[in-house]
Amino acid sequence: MTDSQTHSIVLVDDDRNILTSVSMALEAEGFAVRTYGDGDEALRRLDENPADLVVLDIKMPRLDGMETLARLRKTSQIPVIFLTSKDDEVDELLGLRMGADDYIKKPFSQRLLIERIRALLRREVARGQQQKAEENVMRRGEMILDMDRHFCTWKGLEVPLTVTEFLLIKTLAQRPGHVKTRNQLMDAAYGEHIYVDDRTIDSHVKRVRKKFKSVDDDFAGIETLYGVGYRYRDGTTEIPENEAQPLDADTTA
Repeated sequence: MTDSQTHSIVLVDDDRNILTSVSMALEAEGFAVRTYGDGDEALRRLDENPADLVVLDIKMPRLDGMETLARLRKTSQIPVIFLTSKDDEVDELLGLRMGADDYIKKPFSQRLLIERIRALLRREVARGQQQKAEENVMRRGEMILDMDRHFCTWKGLEVPLTVTEFLLIKTLAQRPGHVKTRNQLMDAAYGEHIYVDDRTIDSHVKRVRKKFKSVDDDFAGIETLYGVGYRYRDGTTEIPENEAQPLDADTTA
């Protein structure tokens, strides 16, 4: 969702005049608007066709704004702006506690509503970008791997890895405590259609260990399982019993 895209706004109010005037103002600003006269219909439609933001009147027949919001929040975190004709701070506070993102009192300036909508949409864009960035960061004990930048740190210090080395440690760290065979590491670093011998993988692992030790002499996060492969230890993961075999963390490759 970016500023250049058409955002979908759902407007829910039992006042037809408000639906007409506000929807026209929003459409003039480039928004796609859907209007509903009660909360029950709005919930059904939102379930079928989600939107980017909801503008919701509190006082409506059949299903009021509070109950509509309560049901909506069971399945969605879509931004919601309350419209209220009540000059009652209790209603506003209750709405915010129930999960509304903002509120505007009637009568209201359409320009103010539009700016509040834009502000919430910008916030959602920023939140989505932050979530995406966090999803691309792997944290394993003292190690952080930034997937987008191929950047690795250990205890806050940069570990300068090549692309191949980064892919190796990433593959090991995806399942701490579980052994990765040399063939699995080979496929991760080079792809399934390129063959390198075991010694090449061993040499890569040796260099990775050396780079981690350059920032921490006590680093022992990569362990060798004789005749099988390697595994990553983050200091907190329990080792599966069938993989708890003799190890040598640093004297072999």
